[in-house]
Amino acid sequence: MAATEQLRTRHVEKPWGRKQLAAPFDETPGDTIGEIWFEPPAEADELLLKYIFTSERLSVQVHPNDDQAMAAGLGRAGKEECWYVLDAEPGAKLAIGFKRSVSRDEMQRGAEDGSIMDLLAWHNVKPGDFFYIPANTVHAIGAGISIIEIQQNSDVTYRLYDYGRPRELHLDEALAIAEREPYDMSLHCEVGDVGNALLVDGPYFRLWRVDGSSNDDKPASSGKAFVLPYRGTATVGTERVEPGQCMFAQDAREICFSLGALGFMAQAL
Repeated sequence: MAATEQLRTRHVEKPWGRKQLAAPFDETPGDTIGEIWFEPPAEADELLLKYIFTSERLSVQVHPNDDQAMAAGLGRAGKEECWYVLDAEPGAKLAIGFKRSVSRDEMQRGAEDGSIMDLLAWHNVKPGDFFYIPANTVHAIGAGISIIEIQQNSDVTYRLYDYGRPRELHLDEALAIAEREPYDMSLHCEVGDVGNALLVDGPYFRLWRVDGSSNDDKPASSGKAFVLPYRGTATVGTERVEPGQCMFAQDAREICFSLGALGFMAQAL
């Protein structure tokens, strides 16, 4: 089995995506690309790493946890995820949780008439903002944002509200699982450009932001890992990883970021 594997990319069209992507990705004339996925190998398909690019707001949505997904007969894992903001236009926002506790009836009325937009807590964002999003958290990504997302590899999404777009909603399913409380801001942090940081430590994965200037202090964890540089380059053994690429490594100890590089290392648990 190969010690490293360069992951294939998948361009995913979305109604809220962009016709021209930011560097390091090429322009894709005629397509409205909202996400770029790095398809994981079969031996490590618990996680999915991807970029998200928005020109419009995403739907208001919520994801089930593992037990809820299994109880619904979906046969897939639930979805916990996290977001690192790479770039954000002035005034860009993320909706995560509610301004206050809301009742089920209040959330239902809000989803039906659009007033849920006023119930949600909209957070102003800037590059370096990091949010962990537990399952059952109602959320929406706003316009004008570029994000790196690391998530459980699941596509189970229940839409509560979609601004009148002609896509299916899942109101009953969403209401059955959604937390109706404010977001726990202890799950948010601001990641600087210096130093290594353990951003997520379970229950489904570990995630480090790695600074190439600090390779002497890099995460020493062994085992399988994904590496994704977004500034500068990384290597896995003798294999080079550029921004816009993602590589799977059998041994995380072989991962090294170049001087001045920044990126992520993720391991499924």
